[in-house]
Amino acid sequence: MPLFFRKKKPSDEAKKRLEYLLCRSKEVGADDIFDISSCELSEIPSSVFSSCKHFQKKVLIVHSNEIKSLVPKGCDLMNLVTLKVLDLHENSLSSLPDDIGRLTSLQILNVEKNHLKMLPDSVGELRFLQTLNLKGNDLSELPSSVGSLSSLRTLDVSDNPITQLPQTVGLIRTLESFTLDAAKMIYPPDTVCRDGTESIQRFLCSELGEEYCPPSQYLLPVLEKDFVTDNIDCLDGQEEAWQTKFSDYEKRKDQKHLEKLTFEREMQEKQWEHTQLLLLNNSLKENILNSVRQEQEKIEEGLTQQQKVQEAERLLLLEKVREAEEDITSRIYNMLSDNNRQKKSAEFLQALEEDRIRMEHLTAITHEEANSLRKREVAAAMQKMLSDGCAMSLLQKEGDFRRQNLVSEAYRSMETMDRKFDKMLSLQILDKSKAIAQILQEEEMQKVAFQALQLQKDSVHGYIRNQIKLIEAELMQLTKLEVKRRNLDAENLQEVLVQQREALGDLLQQLLKQRAQREQELRQILVELEEKSESSQQNYWMIQYQRLLNAKPISLRMQEAGVEIELVNLLCRLSVQHYLPTLAHHRITAKTLRQMTPADLKKLGINEVGIQKALLKWAQEVQPRGACKVVEAEEEEAGPSSAPAAPSPVLSSRSPINYHSPPLTPGTPVTPSAPSPVDGPGSSECVVCMETGSQVIFLPCGHVCSCQVCSDALQNCPMCRATISQRIRLFHS
Repeated sequence: MPLFFRKKKPSDEAKKRLEYLLCRSKEVGADDIFDISSCELSEIPSSVFSSCKHFQKKVLIVHSNEIKSLVPKGCDLMNLVTLKVLDLHENSLSSLPDDIGRLTSLQILNVEKNHLKMLPDSVGELRFLQTLNLKGNDLSELPSSVGSLSSLRTLDVSDNPITQLPQTVGLIRTLESFTLDAAKMIYPPDTVCRDGTESIQRFLCSELGEEYCPPSQYLLPVLEKDFVTDNIDCLDGQEEAWQTKFSDYEKRKDQKHLEKLTFEREMQEKQWEHTQLLLLNNSLKENILNSVRQEQEKIEEGLTQQQKVQEAERLLLLEKVREAEEDITSRIYNMLSDNNRQKKSAEFLQALEEDRIRMEHLTAITHEEANSLRKREVAAAMQKMLSDGCAMSLLQKEGDFRRQNLVSEAYRSMETMDRKFDKMLSLQILDKSKAIAQILQEEEMQKVAFQALQLQKDSVHGYIRNQIKLIEAELMQLTKLEVKRRNLDAENLQEVLVQQREALGDLLQQLLKQRAQREQELRQILVELEEKSESSQQNYWMIQYQRLLNAKPISLRMQEAGVEIELVNLLCRLSVQHYLPTLAHHRITAKTLRQMTPADLKKLGINEVGIQKALLKWAQEVQPRGACKVVEAEEEEAGPSSAPAAPSPVLSSRSPINYHSPPLTPGTPVTPSAPSPVDGPGSSECVVCMETGSQVIFLPCGHVCSCQVCSDALQNCPMCRATISQRIRLFHS
């Protein structure tokens, strides 16, 4: 329900009618009747009250309006004290004024078809009221003061929810006509009410203990004469006088209607003249507007030619930059769409669960595997893994130390570090045999080696590492392109580069979180394995390391199932090895693919359009060479050192491989979207010191514009002035 209601405005016809009626009421020689009916009024105008008081009006007719209150604000009910007839039927009155009894001269009160819920007690003060019409309201009871209406002759309370009458109604001796809904009545009973007014009066008088007298024994004052005149001998003469009065009123009403029509005709003629003047004025305005429009068109043509010349010059200057921008946009869009599809893929989650189950299955230890453990070979592999990791960490630390002291002690520091490095390598060679024996005894070292190999073997972790490397390369290329554009003063296209760089920065942060989450999951697997291991089991982690080292890749297992080698190689090139179990289960060959359609492949679960086209094209062009036969002896002869490592493909941005719909699997490589910028002077240098190459990525802006030494003292990005929340170090191979 709305809080505020807009006041309904009367129509133009209603306004004209009201003005006409107000003017007629103020004319010299006007009668005592004031009629403002059917004017769509929401309240009685204040001028009506003043006119009734000034001209001593005796009849006020306000029916067929929308009046909600009889007395508006700022008006006094005493201005209507001379009224004898008050007609308010068909309005929206919800109550009558509490001082309605002050209208002592009122003889007829008609409030039919309103919304009255109760009558004020002061209505009993209307001593000369003869007719009271309350039909069609919401009254539930009558006040007991109605018994004081000593002159009332006609009372109508039908179409109201009244079920009981006050006993004081029996005191109205002059009541001749009483209309009500007898079926609803409880008191008096409906049987009494159906017999008429006399029966009701007799019943109420008996209840009061009064004697009933017919109304013919009481005389009423005449309606139009003063109340001080003598009593009228015949009531029939009064009715005839009233009929004569109303017939005269109807005649005057018809005459006023004719005058109203004449007035409206004159108004229409004036409106027609006004319309002609408006049309003439509009034609003059159109002529002026046409002349102004022609001059404006000439000016716009000159401006258009000038703009075309400037636009041609601008297009020549920015043509090459725009081509690079379109290429960047398309590739970044592909990368983001691939990432969104990866999130929604339920198959990827299922693959993760299968990998975990497979990992738990691989880590199961049997008595036979413990007996066949190749301790020396496994220990050597562990030592190699740990030594490589230690050497890499030492090299990184020493490299950072050398870069910080490059200016002052470059040559001397390099010779010292070389000697230390040679000494370190000699010590590692001497201690290698001792370390192997120590690893055999130390279970914690075995656990660390198993964890390192597990991270290397895990396909999801490798996939995330490859994605991070590609995004780092993308951010470096975008930074170079942005520096180049600034050098060319092409600042009008920087906004698109900023949006793409921010999108890549958000994607890089998301991948870093995924990598940390995957490492946490792998550590949880190690905790579960440690809880399952028995206290008496010897060399537990060495056995797990050997099993993980000897695990066969997915492509080798599919070859053993009988899939054609050409088809296996094609799936590996497309990085969709997860479809190999599906093809092997349905025994799909090149001959079968030549008879299939993309719809058939979609039924098998291959939904990517690019993969479907590649498989069907291969089946049409390449002839199968037969199923792949796997020799079990090769597996036995293969040592742990020949176990395949987890691939980490890094594609160069200069030769990207584009698929129509790249799969969203852990092994899928993503091609960089940024074109390789033309290397210019200072394009890859630190923008702070201008001496060392850029080595740090600033997040969240994604700029690669500073070396390791200069980045430590920076709080804001030197290119975009954004606050640095995270730094990522780049290690160039």
